Amino acid sequence: MGASENDDNRSSAFGCSPEMEKFLCDRLGDAAQPISERFRALFSLRNLKGDAPRNALILATRDSSNLLAHEAAFALGQMQDAEAIPALISALNDLSLHPIVRHEAAEALGAIGSESNVPILKNSLVLDPAQEVRETCELALNRIEQMKGAGGNSEGTSPFMSVDPAAPASCSSVDQLREVLLDEEKGMYERYAALFALRNHGGDEAVSAVIDSLHSKSALLKHEVAYVLGQLQNKAASVALSNILRDVREHPMVRHEAAEALGSIADEQSIALLEEFVMDPEAIVSQSCEVALSMLEFERSGKSFENELQDEKGFNMMFGLETG
Repeated sequence: MGASENDDNRSSAFGCSPEMEKFLCDRLGDAAQPISERFRALFSLRNLKGDAPRNALILATRDSSNLLAHEAAFALGQMQDAEAIPALISALNDLSLHPIVRHEAAEALGAIGSESNVPILKNSLVLDPAQEVRETCELALNRIEQMKGAGGNSEGTSPFMSVDPAAPASCSSVDQLREVLLDEEKGMYERYAALFALRNHGGDEAVSAVIDSLHSKSALLKHEVAYVLGQLQNKAASVALSNILRDVREHPMVRHEAAEALGSIADEQSIALLEEFVMDPEAIVSQSCEVALSMLEFERSGKSFENELQDEKGFNMMFGLETG
């Protein structure tokens, strides 16, 4: 898709004027803003097309906030924008970046699905010092191979509107899926495939199997399990997720996803725990709690950031801009 066509279609999510788009890009890159406000801008830019949103997200992959940087890489993968590949490769290869950012860059390369990414991912699969990054490269390589076998087409739209790192397993038995998910000897892609199949299956037994997999040895798998539990918004997961967030020995990427999942579940106990850990010494965790609480407060207000931005007058009033 050419640049001009991208620009013409930049309003795919909501009517976004050039002024609004610029505001969102500036807000995302403004380190003086609260992290929650920058995340709101990121979520909106993820729904737009064109050079400016993409470039703003690319710049954000190098932000001093590892949480924001990893979310920007995730957004580029969800957008499946091939123009972002060079920046994602650069992030994956930069060992000075936090592993959570490199992991998300690798996952994004898998989500985009280009075969040209295979040599890069194979290199990091061997050389990256972080296990979670190496495991992500394994996942991404398997996803690209799976897409190649499907003739270049993805596995279809997830019922949760996400580009998943693995296609759901075709097996329909919850017991069999549970066995695969909990088997530490299985490959990561196979376990992920079982996880997404259980998520899509739903039901108490499937959710129970997903919760039990939080005891896995792999931080990467546990972080994805917490993410899935956030998608499911099942209160049965609250205790297990709370235990993860409380455990300071746990990998920060797992605690971060547990915090966001608790924000999605949003029962009284979960909110109280997020408020407690908003001052956690690990920035990835404390910022996740801050973002989760802010998003929850915004949702409960009955407002929609995107709807407010659709109203040019409302946009100007919100942010103190002069009307034309």
